[in-house]
Amino acid sequence: MGHRILRYLTLLTLVLASPALAAGPKANQLFGAEKQGSPHPAEAFGSYAKGCAAGLIALPETGPTWQAMRLSRNRYWGHPVTIDFIQDLSRTAVQYGWAGLYVGDISQPRGGPMTSGHRSHQIGLDADIWMLPPKRLNLTRSERENLSSISVRSADQRSVNGNWTQAHYLILKAAALDARVDRVFVTPPVKIEMCKTARKSDKKWLQKIRPISGHHYHFHVRLKCPKGSKDCIKQTPTVRKLSKGGDGCDETLEWWVTDYLNPPKPKPGAKPAKPAPKKRHPREYIMADLPKQCANVLSSR
Repeated sequence: MGHRILRYLTLLTLVLASPALAAGPKANQLFGAEKQGSPHPAEAFGSYAKGCAAGLIALPETGPTWQAMRLSRNRYWGHPVTIDFIQDLSRTAVQYGWAGLYVGDISQPRGGPMTSGHRSHQIGLDADIWMLPPKRLNLTRSERENLSSISVRSADQRSVNGNWTQAHYLILKAAALDARVDRVFVTPPVKIEMCKTARKSDKKWLQKIRPISGHHYHFHVRLKCPKGSKDCIKQTPTVRKLSKGGDGCDETLEWWVTDYLNPPKPKPGAKPAKPAPKKRHPREYIMADLPKQCANVLSSR
């Protein structure tokens, strides 16, 4: 115990006080090197895009209604609430004719910034679910590395394509209706199609379906901060505020397939808008940028 405390204090001192460490290994390199979760009760620290997590557990690589994909990435770790949700949703998918779910990235074993790809997925509460309906759930490790998902978006990015099915709709609806879920990110044409399909008397849940660029090969489920994670930062604005208390099937949604794809030209003589300040990517973070608890999460053995 004394050795563990000494290790933690040494690391914390270096992280907070050493300019050399600030110029040294980035946080994503440190968290990306971890192979197992930390020996703590499950707890999320910080925000979805700037944090870490203690006590994450691995989604079993294969289950009766799911398979974890791209195992070489070792990103199939999540908060127990997330792992339970994935398994529950995979069983729901069977009710709608799928064999289950192919599960993409969740988090690294101790969360934190990733060595490649995502800005988020840092606190064990995000999960990517493939749009590809599984044909079988006995894929080998090699097959899981080489199989690709399918896009449900048309080439012009304005509508869904022939890969989109009623089962996709029902699985996404089930995810949105789950009380554990904060929001679900999808390609904008999917939300547009779901707005058309949903009954007028049953659309409030659609406020959780949030349009975002990309996300046509998978949908991204984000869970709420769970009980016991007092230092987990809730995402704002809420989906209720983003949807103005409604379902989000409005002009803000249509923007994604109009102005977003074909930005209006500035009026003659108008001054060009100042470019927005460049945000630091999480891959640039050092340990001092993360919640203070992350040093302990990283150092514990």
